Amino acid sequence: MKKLIFALIAGVTAMTAAQAQSPAPYIGLGVASSDHNFKISGSDFDGDGYKPSLKVFGGLDITPMWGVEAGYTDLRKADFNYKIGNETRNGSADGKRAYVAGKATMPVNEMFSVYGKLGVGYSKVDGSSPDLRYKESETGVYAGVGAQYNLSKQVALTLEYERYGKSKDFGAKADAITVGARYNF
Repeated sequence: MKKLIFALIAGVTAMTAAQAQSPAPYIGLGVASSDHNFKISGSDFDGDGYKPSLKVFGGLDITPMWGVEAGYTDLRKADFNYKIGNETRNGSADGKRAYVAGKATMPVNEMFSVYGKLGVGYSKVDGSSPDLRYKESETGVYAGVGAQYNLSKQVALTLEYERYGKSKDFGAKADAITVGARYNF
């Protein structure tokens, strides 16, 4: 019985290794932009709107169609003003995002492909003003869809829409548009 189990495991391993191509790691930089939203009942807000933020990501294309990716975005400090009655006050919000996701890629031709990502995302927002302290962190579903244009075998440009969990009332919204470049090893 042990020999049969060992033979099955060895056979499956050999077949998988023969079918799989060598994994291709990559790293990338991007600019992510999210609308900064500030809602508190009984007040009127004026915020910074869309702000560009630096995104760093990396992944592993296990096959040409399947891979995994992880990324981190540092949401830049966003300033806001708000009115309570006739008094105007100001404050700021800061945050970050991270994700780990599976990635499915469909090549359209040698130069262009589209992809989708699904995984787990983490978002954190800290806000403060003279009479407001706000902290929120959330772990939830991360999803993204995008397109990639290959400039060469090593360098590609990407454009994607990302969603980090639920909509937020304070700080960067859950949606982001990201433009990036990646380098394949």
